[in-house]
Amino acid sequence: MSRRLMLVHAHPDDETITTGGTMARYVAEGAEVVLVTCTLGEEGEIIPPELAGLGSWAADQLGGYRSGELSAALRELGVTEHRYLGGIGGWRDSGMAGTPAAEHPRAFAGGAFEDQVLQLQVLVDEVRPDVLVTYNSFGGYGHPDHVRAHEITMAVADSATRVFHIAAGGGAVLPPDAPVNEITTTIDIRPRLDAKIAALRAHATQVAVHPPEFALSNGVAQPIGEAEYFTLVRGPREGAETDLFGGLA
Repeated sequence: MSRRLMLVHAHPDDETITTGGTMARYVAEGAEVVLVTCTLGEEGEIIPPELAGLGSWAADQLGGYRSGELSAALRELGVTEHRYLGGIGGWRDSGMAGTPAAEHPRAFAGGAFEDQVLQLQVLVDEVRPDVLVTYNSFGGYGHPDHVRAHEITMAVADSATRVFHIAAGGGAVLPPDAPVNEITTTIDIRPRLDAKIAALRAHATQVAVHPPEFALSNGVAQPIGEAEYFTLVRGPREGAETDLFGGLA
């Protein structure tokens, strides 16, 4: 059987925080793992004080810097197949709703939906993934770019045998009333945990790593878990409890 996995993420670091161990596992098992990143993450909040100037409106260098961080993280995970939706710099980090970044002409969340779907469909047709992974309809924690990544992925979902949503908060502390996905699939990442930790460290502008925990710019410690969790939303359920490809012939 073919084993091709495509993951659609909004910004650099999202892939490692929520699915890094899973990506590393399937690379190690010989599957073709392809990451699609929708923006460069230009609006991320920078943790190291010495790098704070990267994100100023005058410099606007954070996106390029984060692209380098992403390349380093993917090396740690063993992932060699990576695409930017619309090409590198094609879409820009929208920031949160109501911020000036949301009005940028290249803001991903406000961009032409049909164009973005077509761009993703081209990549899907190239890779022909058996499994697609992205966020739930809430975008994990409500970020507009995560929501749009969900929307365009679901628009091409018929191209894959199985589609999963990430059954977690997307690396953010969820408010008490946020929707939580049913967990249908648990991926044991213990054999690849060191790779995930190394990849988290590569995203130094966004992630502070102190195993067994990490923190984002809010400083709230979160566990680096030994498993990653998913919700099967399309495709056969049998065999998927512990393997994204389980039971597929």
